[in-house]
Amino acid sequence: MQVKPEAVQGFGRSILMAVWAAVAVLLAGCDGASTGPVELSFGHVGAPGSLFAQSAEEFAARVNARLEGEAEVIVYGSSQLGGDDILLQKLKLGTVDLALPSSIMSSRIDEFGLFEMPYLVQNRDHMALIEEEIVWPELAPLAEEEGYRIIAVWENGFRHVTNNVRPVRVPGDLDGIKLRTPRGAWRVRLFQQFGANPVPMALSEVLLALRTGVVDGQENPLAQIRSSKLDEVQEYLSLTEHVYTPAYVTVSPEHWAEIPETVRTVVEEEARALRGFVYDTAKRLDRELLVQLADTEINVNWANRSAFETASQEVYQQFAADVPAGQGLIERALLLARQ
Repeated sequence: MQVKPEAVQGFGRSILMAVWAAVAVLLAGCDGASTGPVELSFGHVGAPGSLFAQSAEEFAARVNARLEGEAEVIVYGSSQLGGDDILLQKLKLGTVDLALPSSIMSSRIDEFGLFEMPYLVQNRDHMALIEEEIVWPELAPLAEEEGYRIIAVWENGFRHVTNNVRPVRVPGDLDGIKLRTPRGAWRVRLFQQFGANPVPMALSEVLLALRTGVVDGQENPLAQIRSSKLDEVQEYLSLTEHVYTPAYVTVSPEHWAEIPETVRTVVEEEARALRGFVYDTAKRLDRELLVQLADTEINVNWANRSAFETASQEVYQQFAADVPAGQGLIERALLLARQ
């Protein structure tokens, strides 16, 4: 059978028209999707029940109630979107909208090492003063220069040491202990000064590392220790309170600007307003978890704070020498404790 050229041309035109029709349907679908709620991903490393998790979930509930139908914050905890290193990279790439870094900020911006200074923050009232007088005018602009906009300051908490070797009452008890630390340069220096063998690693890797003996111990706030089940593979909990670590609700300035202004405003307002909830929850968890842990098989002891403070002085001196603004930051922070 002979096929006429004009029939082939007609058939080709039909296919082309069908393709264009399909494309039009897809584009219409995309236009419709763009009118739905803006989804904002919020990644953090905390396990369910941790202070990070409770803070992020309360924040999301408040934002979503105010922006119902316009935007929705979706929380991804337990390092689902990656550890702190990965989350900070994803912020810059625009594949994560919000993150909650803590100690890692001292490895990105030297001045954030202020919060690696042992026993610097006396209590949460003191931290609130430091936030207003130092974080917002001094540290937040430095973070933005590096591509991270801090929109609120929350909490990770007062940190304690656990291990499987011995109770830690004075710095000498840490001698030779392989201790997991966050990937913060000053935390490593601190525990080297105390005589431990610090091993930086992501929080998501710590439980397995403790179970397999890769490390002997770790240091974290009680809320992280309990929620991550670290106490289940540790013999000793030593209440050192050696460092208080803030946590920072962080976005990428470049990609944050692409979010509708009305959404950004509500998110930033609720993030700042949550500080009272975060502090109250942290205090409650510290009380409740200490009681819970005392009822487990882990051995609990208080450390000699005076001995640790004395052993910490060299770290202060190193920070003041290595960071140009370091001495001034330390002096201003300590002065605020007297107000």
